[in-house]
Amino acid sequence: MNKIMTLSAISMIALSAGSAAQAEELAVVGSWSGLPLHKQYEAPFWSEKLPEISGGDLTAALTTHDQMGISGGDVFRLLSQGVFDVGMTVADYAVSDSVALESLDVPLIATDAATAQKAVEAARPMVNDIYRDVFNAKVLGIAPYPPQVVFCNGGIGSLDDLKGKKIRASGRMTAKFLEALGAEGVNVSFGEVPGALQRGVVDCAITGAGSGYNAGWWEVSTHLMPIPLGGWDPVVTAINLDKWNALSDEQKATLENGVKEHLEAPAWKTAQNALENDIACLTGSGECPYGDARNLVLVEASEADHAKAKEVLITEVLPDWAERAGGDWAKRWSDSVGQVTGVKLETN
Repeated sequence: MNKIMTLSAISMIALSAGSAAQAEELAVVGSWSGLPLHKQYEAPFWSEKLPEISGGDLTAALTTHDQMGISGGDVFRLLSQGVFDVGMTVADYAVSDSVALESLDVPLIATDAATAQKAVEAARPMVNDIYRDVFNAKVLGIAPYPPQVVFCNGGIGSLDDLKGKKIRASGRMTAKFLEALGAEGVNVSFGEVPGALQRGVVDCAITGAGSGYNAGWWEVSTHLMPIPLGGWDPVVTAINLDKWNALSDEQKATLENGVKEHLEAPAWKTAQNALENDIACLTGSGECPYGDARNLVLVEASEADHAKAKEVLITEVLPDWAERAGGDWAKRWSDSVGQVTGVKLETN
């Protein structure tokens, strides 16, 4: 029954996208419906701003992958087939289709939003090539979730304390990083994490601080370590390449500039403040602008933690990725992202 409903939903948005005679209505599938990125930036852009800036020439029939009942990992595969026109989801969900894409979101390479944005911009030419070649798509924008931090149901005081724990990872490279720390990376979907923490299936879990607050992870956690162990979980907005090529030059410019100015840019602008607000809401360490503050124990990362993280990245995580990715991806990463973040990856 769920499969039938999913196929029906896909068919409905695909049909609606082709029904307009004059204006171009795009079938758009957004990221998680209940999280701030979609509610604050994606939905207002596609539903209100795009029709406004295009004078009605471009509109959107908007849904999200969770509302459709499809997994995040299927979004860009379906986009490549032209099932819908525009897809938005976390790039890490698509790394099973492209090992090279893992390098967009490297754990702990950026501890603030400004550095994370520089890293994403440096990686953009590589990401553009991946989406064109793997997903038959053009990248319109890359926006961040808040950094992917550590929630634990039990006491921790440093990175060393993660050794031996079962931890829900937020991506393949994060899982490798956890393994290098002596922890076990466990694959648990976002919606199943609260139950897994409560039952002891996992000891800790990684997600955005705001996502954890909104999803009630504070009910099944005791400690919060706000170190971006899972990176910044960039969300890619991409359009099917055949659809893109069918648009007029004016429509292309309006769409690309619109995503950049009204979705991507404001999401980055508020990313750092969002993290600080999220920490306050989860720990009660400051005023919570979203609702009731909670009382998780705040565990600040030490200089020793950061030094260990960098060593693990350089000696284990990045070389493992470079070997799996093959080709010249390691050199491209080192010459771009590595340059702006000060992380040198040895290449052959």
